[in-house]
Amino acid sequence: MQKAEFWIRHLQLEPHPEGGYYRETYRSKETYAFGSGTTFGSPRNHATAIYYLLRTGERSRLHSILSDELWFYHAGLPLTVHIFPLSGNPSAFTLGADPEQGHLQQGCVPAGCRFGASQTHNIPEKDGYSLVSCVVAPGFDFRDFTFAEKGPLLARWPAYAELIDYLA
Repeated sequence: MQKAEFWIRHLQLEPHPEGGYYRETYRSKETYAFGSGTTFGSPRNHATAIYYLLRTGERSRLHSILSDELWFYHAGLPLTVHIFPLSGNPSAFTLGADPEQGHLQQGCVPAGCRFGASQTHNIPEKDGYSLVSCVVAPGFDFRDFTFAEKGPLLARWPAYAELIDYLA
């Protein structure tokens, strides 16, 4: 099994503001002209894609974007994506290599949800990692990215306080 540093170097990943490492691998050349009064208010690429890697002990901090985000598993340890929706109850899906353990090869976070990710295994692995890809449509733009505020999440879902504290 390769180590996290191999993938960071080989895929030319850089630190991501939410935690972990990433590199954009695709941005459609064409854009859609979202006008004022729409969710986006200005043009967005049709779609974007990134590699994303979390090393053992790291997490993707709770955040939201204005587009749907598809997650695809590639290698390493299972990774759980925790979703705190605008309405309804929190949910999660785990990306990984073992469908008998409930792992998925892909999952989706709906637009506008607050979400973050963390590894799910209980055995510490010094050089462990989770390598995934994410596709965003309409394409990702940092103007659409916001970190979640911990207080409102804790007030709405006190039973998830430990997870919210960890991911915030």
